[in-house]
Amino acid sequence: MGLPGIRKEDLKRVLSHPQAVASERERDTGAVASARAAAIYGLNILEERIQDDDDNVTRFMILAREPIIPGTDKPYKTSIVFSLEEGPGVLFKALAAFALRNINLTKIESRPQRKRPLRIVDDSNKGSPKYFDYLFYIDFQASMAAPEAQFALGHLQEFASFLRVLGSYPMDCQQQPN
Repeated sequence: MGLPGIRKEDLKRVLSHPQAVASERERDTGAVASARAAAIYGLNILEERIQDDDDNVTRFMILAREPIIPGTDKPYKTSIVFSLEEGPGVLFKALAAFALRNINLTKIESRPQRKRPLRIVDDSNKGSPKYFDYLFYIDFQASMAAPEAQFALGHLQEFASFLRVLGSYPMDCQQQPN
């Protein structure tokens, strides 16, 4: 998206936040954001479906200082991030916290931690060397208000070295056009 009257060909720079485009009023700057953001900031949508693969999806989130616990009246997803100490079956135990409660995981992603991306292997020759500490990002189908989600997260908290709930939000149940 860009300022009114700007064409995609005029862009030299693309930002990830539409407010920056709206406030800077630079005519060679665009943003990747939702249609709702374009309406809020008075920007024009220059092109839709910009992904290079039809299966790619960009998600937009709203962050809040205080948690908002959603209802259970419609399907929700919850996103979390956690880390684990290394050990046999630790990731299995983390995932089992959800499987035991019949909670469907819709996304699992691991990323090296930025603050401790590389760990030096000691000379003890005990166990396998570990080179990275990882953060695990998981989306699951349940509202934070659902008891089974609360029990699963309580179970995960017992052995996770770090756990943060990023939020719960209504699931997009609409079929995407092909």
